[in-house]
Amino acid sequence: MLKRRDLQDCHALYELMSDPSVMKFVRQKAASAEEYLFSTKALMEEEQNGTVISRTILSDFGQPIGTINLFDVQQNAGFLGTWIGTPFQGLGYNSKAKEQFLSELFFELSIEKVFMRIRKVNEKSLRAASKLPYSVLANDLYPALYNEINRDQEVYDLFCISKDMFLFAMLQQQNQEEQAM
Repeated sequence: MLKRRDLQDCHALYELMSDPSVMKFVRQKAASAEEYLFSTKALMEEEQNGTVISRTILSDFGQPIGTINLFDVQQNAGFLGTWIGTPFQGLGYNSKAKEQFLSELFFELSIEKVFMRIRKVNEKSLRAASKLPYSVLANDLYPALYNEINRDQEVYDLFCISKDMFLFAMLQQQNQEEQAM
């Protein structure tokens, strides 16, 4: 479902990302496939430097359908950024990708906290974040960070996923699945 970024996927990803309904929520914007290729190469170099962790989300048939990233990595924390192409939205890929990515971050890469800044007008993402059993609204928990991401005007809500909350939710889910059998 996830794989390390590969320049061969850039053209397909650019086609999906260039949809205006997707582009407005993408951090790594590009005006052309060539620009997207160049920015992806730079992103891959940033990953080697430890400031970004980036993966391509794959469909059940192995085709690239979006990306999931941890940006601004410092002190074992960073900001989550995810986008999925319009034809693949609402099919469960987002939650599966998040779960797999968070498992990698927390249990393989020593990340302790993942923050999500979500535009207050992005109702779909706000609903999705509030449904995650391991995500908490963190506007009041991290006021300095909340003020920093809203420095010019109040645009974002801040959510936090901690390693402990994620582990607890995964154990709870596993327990429920075992009881259902």
